[in-house]
Amino acid sequence: MVLVFCFRTVEGEFEGIKKRGHACVQLARILQYLECPQYLRKSFFPKHQDLQFAGLLNPLDSPHHVRIDEESEYREGVVLVRPTKPGQGSFVNCGMRKEVQIDKKLEAGLRVTVRLEKQPSPDSKTRKGLVVSSHHPRTVSGLYWGYSVRLASCLSAVFAECPFKEGYDLSIGTSERGTSVDQVALPPFSHALIVFGGLQGLEAGVDADPNLEVSDASVVFDLYLNTCPGQGSRTIRTEEAILISLSALRPRIEETAKKSRSN
Repeated sequence: MVLVFCFRTVEGEFEGIKKRGHACVQLARILQYLECPQYLRKSFFPKHQDLQFAGLLNPLDSPHHVRIDEESEYREGVVLVRPTKPGQGSFVNCGMRKEVQIDKKLEAGLRVTVRLEKQPSPDSKTRKGLVVSSHHPRTVSGLYWGYSVRLASCLSAVFAECPFKEGYDLSIGTSERGTSVDQVALPPFSHALIVFGGLQGLEAGVDADPNLEVSDASVVFDLYLNTCPGQGSRTIRTEEAILISLSALRPRIEETAKKSRSN
């Protein structure tokens, strides 16, 4: 999951980028656009000012961005407006040359994850498939299958609106004022959260949050890490910090996961 939070508390309806405070909404919309398979974008993303230059961004080319003739056990699709007899499900556009008939009757326009059945005959007009959870390709087949995007009005809302019942059992804040990542081993966890600040760092986000009555940003997180010790530059762009931090944390995450499996 990718989570976008605002350094200033933002409320109300968001319909564009003309008013102050809409930058987070625009970023979330662009992230959703990039995650969506190309053949579904016209169905879910009408022309919008926020996406004016989205075509210049590099494609993700994720496993769920399947080509038209590529064989794949799973595909993302959109439910079509097609009449069907009772008990015969719905038809879905999965970016293939043939439509897919699924096992459930669903509302037209919904995005669904479909597990395809083997094609009975090359001459058949449609393919058959089963609707599964969007997490199914990852949890059952071990495939990376995209991400979801969540917007939070402020830093405290990131934690308060956590989608997991038990919350985040490991939260990591990144800052040049944190402990060096080289000196840290991660504890076991089920749901980890890694938080990046903007140009002024996470400290500015903590200071601006009306729900956080703390002066030290590090107390908000389980770990407060400097993932680029000795950086040599006054500031690191957030998009650079994400790549650097994930590269530094990946071996530690894998080591923790390996220990959890062995226990």
